[in-house]
Amino acid sequence: MAENSELIVLVPDEVGERALSSLEGVRAVRYDESAGPEGLPPEAAEAEVLIPGFLAQDAAAAMIRACPKVRLVQLLSAGAERFVGHLPEGVALSDCQGAHGGVTAEWVLATILAVVREIPAFVRNQLTGTWDQHVTDTLTGKRVLLVGAGDLAEQTARRLAPFEVGSVTRVGTRAREGVHGVDELPGLLPEADVVVLLVPLTDATRGLVDADFLAAMADGALLVNAARGPVVQTDALLAELAAGRLRAAVDVTDPEPLPADHPLWSAPGLLLTPHVGGSVPGHLDRAYRVVATQLEAVRAGQDPPNLVVGQY
Repeated sequence: MAENSELIVLVPDEVGERALSSLEGVRAVRYDESAGPEGLPPEAAEAEVLIPGFLAQDAAAAMIRACPKVRLVQLLSAGAERFVGHLPEGVALSDCQGAHGGVTAEWVLATILAVVREIPAFVRNQLTGTWDQHVTDTLTGKRVLLVGAGDLAEQTARRLAPFEVGSVTRVGTRAREGVHGVDELPGLLPEADVVVLLVPLTDATRGLVDADFLAAMADGALLVNAARGPVVQTDALLAELAAGRLRAAVDVTDPEPLPADHPLWSAPGLLLTPHVGGSVPGHLDRAYRVVATQLEAVRAGQDPPNLVVGQY
């Protein structure tokens, strides 16, 4: 991309138009994502960057191929699995890591607290007028294992600290200071009260949480999935929930969206939300602040800081 020429960036919404309008040397042009390639403006012929919509669907790939000069696809989400390995040759990919970690960590805390304090059961009792006063569990003193060591894990660990948890252990692809390697999971899982999944979806993490992984977790432990649905083998999770040995809170499922007749809906010990961890007011404003830093690097002739290399 030429450092001194105007950089035409295709954006899917008004927020992007407004947020990028003040960037020197960048011209944000809106397109209609719902219309597919027919929704592209004339400027698409010269555009070098295309920004798919937040949690973009597969149809975005067709628009990329209709833009002959696009050299970068800039995402508004941290998850890049829909695009890795599916872009035309010569088109780079940059994610939006750093935009949604805080609010997703908020979801993690909310669901952990809801499960340990039995909030879903109390809501059901409220609907039936049932007064069931009893002692509940607590987050205080719990041993928490974070499977993931990026921004989302950092944000989650910060939010756990005020609740006086017993310990927070992080697991990454490789061991380093303060982080255990993924090969250490078999020894770490039995010692955790709460296991939180915070990893991207890659070939290495797809199906990571299988029957063996779940069997290694302690009786009564809580699995929290804030990653992607296919990180967990659904049948294996259903088996543990049906047995009543484990509890779970998930914001993502496999398949997704979850069909109305899927057994996960009625699985015992499961709190399920429909992929809303990052969907809060201001999520696009936060995303475009990250996007702006990526485009400034591109304008300077550099790789965007969030460039996806390999699978992530």
